[in-house]
Amino acid sequence: MTSTLDVGDARLAYTEAGSGDPVVWLHGSGPGATGMSNFGGNLAAFEDYRNIVVDLPGWGSSPRPATDEPLIFHAAERVCRAMTALGIERAHLVGNSYGGAVAMRIAMRRPDRVNRLVLMAPGGVLPTDAPPWPVGLERLFGYMAAQKPSREAMAEFVRLMVFDETLATESLIDERYESSLRAHPELPIPPNFGDLTPDLALVAAPTLLVWGREDQTVPLAWAPRILEGIPDAELRVLPHCRHWVQYERAPEFNHIVREFLQGGATAVAEG
Repeated sequence: MTSTLDVGDARLAYTEAGSGDPVVWLHGSGPGATGMSNFGGNLAAFEDYRNIVVDLPGWGSSPRPATDEPLIFHAAERVCRAMTALGIERAHLVGNSYGGAVAMRIAMRRPDRVNRLVLMAPGGVLPTDAPPWPVGLERLFGYMAAQKPSREAMAEFVRLMVFDETLATESLIDERYESSLRAHPELPIPPNFGDLTPDLALVAAPTLLVWGREDQTVPLAWAPRILEGIPDAELRVLPHCRHWVQYERAPEFNHIVREFLQGGATAVAEG
């Protein structure tokens, strides 16, 4: 069940499940995204943790903020406030794409709040030659910019998120489409995300990067800058997988992340 928290200048929606050490789950920025649409299928494997699955400002049941502040910076501060309201001093952070950028920002600015950091193809750090945008981001921004996006546009977007297109089910497309219409557009166009590149070295938490080798949204070629910039970072690459690693390769993702959160070593490897 979704609950809401007062975070000072807004309300933030979240779902809580399990008990144990806290893990805060931060979703991506795709149209129709919510915390549970990104991570609901993973929570059963983490029932021995206290899972806080957030709807970031502007997505799901969290109202869109009225701010000129970069979105990553704004969201990171509200997540920290939510942690405080929930009595959580420190937590593991698991962030997908945009949510990975929000997690990095928290780790940079509030290292005292972060135990371990798991980032799936995180945003916020672009190569100098990044534009023109990868096809996944083009579809994402195009959908957000449309006055009245179509279900077919959502279907095209969802199919780009997975290597195995049979996972882009009609029910998933319908769910994301209906969710997107309730909050459209979740992003301002053009979006002001904010640049995390100058502060990568401030991330002190042990960090696991998880990437789909065939990602067409935040390409694997963007990973080295983050891997080299964060002092205690390692990378795991899953083949035959695109942007939604936690969905497309859920069993492997759950195993890798659990091992990492428990302090075990994960190989820097492909496959």
